[in-house]
Amino acid sequence: MSHHHHGHAGHNHHHQHGDDERDHSHDHSDEVEPALQTLIWKQIDFESIRTLNESETDSGAKIVEKTWPQRLNAEPVLKSDADEQLLMFVPFTGVLKLHSVLIRSSEDSSAPKTLKLFVNKDDLDFSTASDLQPTQTLELSQTSEIQELPVKRTSFGNTYSLTLLFEDNFEDDVTRIYWIAFKGEFMSLNREPVEVLYEKAANPKDHTLVQGVGDMTSQGTRHGM
Repeated sequence: MSHHHHGHAGHNHHHQHGDDERDHSHDHSDEVEPALQTLIWKQIDFESIRTLNESETDSGAKIVEKTWPQRLNAEPVLKSDADEQLLMFVPFTGVLKLHSVLIRSSEDSSAPKTLKLFVNKDDLDFSTASDLQPTQTLELSQTSEIQELPVKRTSFGNTYSLTLLFEDNFEDDVTRIYWIAFKGEFMSLNREPVEVLYEKAANPKDHTLVQGVGDMTSQGTRHGM
């Protein structure tokens, strides 16, 4: 834990150089802590997380549910089952501009090596994911330190779900992951009720009435029927 205290003086120096330099810096966990405001957590739809080839049911969701203070906890842990591959689907409650993925794994050979990310694909399995071009491929390190993996922001600017394929590890039968988190900017879906109501109001002349209804949208529609 000492490295967190060690890095604060140097961290302020980094900020004076602007965002560009920070984007190119590598996985220093002491640089992660001051930027907690960019961690996406409460906007994750935890109940809808699905993980294929997990040895214990819902263990994938449980390691995503770990908070920042719990990131170094040994339990719960996600372990692969039949082989070393894992496929995790993580939906968000709105639209996310994803900046980076954070992972803590292991120093041994069970650490994941190759991570393929797919944006807004909610129906992938191992077969379809292996045939599909990933949005981005990331190479992971064999370490128990927190790894922050920046993504190409232009490719992840409209993310409402993320599928993570851990394709291999460092020559072990089982892959182990202790914590997964996400950084980015979250945008609420303010336009959704209007779009849904437009579909119900098929007659164009109703649109002026629709806009005036405002927050009464669902009630007005129900009583109107």
